[in-house]
Amino acid sequence: MKNQRLFLLIFFISNLVLAQKAQKSDLLFEEQTPLQIKLNYSNKDMNRNTDDSTFIKTDMGYFHNEKWSSIEVDLRARGNFRRNECYFPPIKMKIKKEHYKETLFDGNKTMKLVLPCKLENENNDNILQEFIAYKIYEKISPYHFKTRLVAIDFTEPNGKNEKKFQLKGFLIEDDKRVAERHEGKVFERYIHPMAMDHLTSVQNAFFQYLLGNTDFSVAYQHNGKLLYIDKKIIPLPYDFDMSGWVDPSYATVNESLGINSVKDRVYRGFSRDRIYFNQVRKEFLDKKEDLINLVASYSSQFENTKEFESIQDFIVSFYQVIEDETSFEKEIVAKARTK
Repeated sequence: MKNQRLFLLIFFISNLVLAQKAQKSDLLFEEQTPLQIKLNYSNKDMNRNTDDSTFIKTDMGYFHNEKWSSIEVDLRARGNFRRNECYFPPIKMKIKKEHYKETLFDGNKTMKLVLPCKLENENNDNILQEFIAYKIYEKISPYHFKTRLVAIDFTEPNGKNEKKFQLKGFLIEDDKRVAERHEGKVFERYIHPMAMDHLTSVQNAFFQYLLGNTDFSVAYQHNGKLLYIDKKIIPLPYDFDMSGWVDPSYATVNESLGINSVKDRVYRGFSRDRIYFNQVRKEFLDKKEDLINLVASYSSQFENTKEFESIQDFIVSFYQVIEDETSFEKEIVAKARTK
């Protein structure tokens, strides 16, 4: 009896600690108005450091509670393709506990910062398009990354001078935070997709089809992670910039799939019991109004109306497929992979 009470006490305290950690890490993502931040570093230096263990130390200013504060952060470039192709590489950010404690960033030791790629007119709109994709997945699955838009006052040293940029970006929480929130852990090894949870796998596949995204692999964890929760292996997608939804200038087409443009959709999910296709189809149909309204809610934040209209049209074309019985059978059910 004593051992049982001791076990229950330990279990209660452990859950309480996890809950407190989650509350702290969620503070940053509770508010969804864009967070104003200031950054200063050399993109040339950032791209030059290809070692994943080499970070650049800098101070990041942020506006919170009606005042500017500063926090020391360690940054490094991530992503081989974008590191080579982009002027602004995507960033992995680490913050030491001694710096984030009792601040807006409390509990967030590691995060990703997604930035525009090239110096192009649509770069900020492309960021907004990818951010909205994350928000769509929040509506689809409880197993998702929390994100927050940031408005970045970026200063880049340039010899004796400096360049200034006004950029949109967004922060993505660490995958371990997602796992902790669901009392699970990150699963880091190859596993065949058919061994993964059927329902969440089909939800993910429908979502990727909505985006026109073919640049992912759940088996090899390319642009996705795996979570182990309640004895189930669950896909956790991220990085949607190469999709037809975003359609950036640097996107490359996977011609082996028989498509000519990233805006051509191909269903990449695996064949599973029909009950899962029907259930997920109904979920998406039931959420049609919510998802379309979600996209529409960001219309005023786009700098180019055509970039907003492109995703508005893209989500409508997705629903044209799943609403029509013949199209649904032909484009999704019949295209499901068997190997």
